[in-house]
Amino acid sequence: MENETMNVPIPASLYKKIEEAIKGTDIPSVSDYVARVLREKLSQAKKPEEVFTKEDEEKVKERLKALGYID
Repeated sequence: MENETMNVPIPASLYKKIEEAIKGTDIPSVSDYVARVLREKLSQAKKPEEVFTKEDEEKVKERLKALGYID
């Protein structure tokens, strides 16, 4: 599936900026650059933080009260 590709339109002005940016680099094409940047961005994406339920929050509060941290 990694070799299958899809077309995603981008503004011509952005395409030209990318072409200029990759001249003289080891990146062979605008497509390769865009794919590389998107992979990097997606790998850095934050995973959603877990949120306590009301029940979990109450249990924590009760435990903290029992330990004397809160009144």
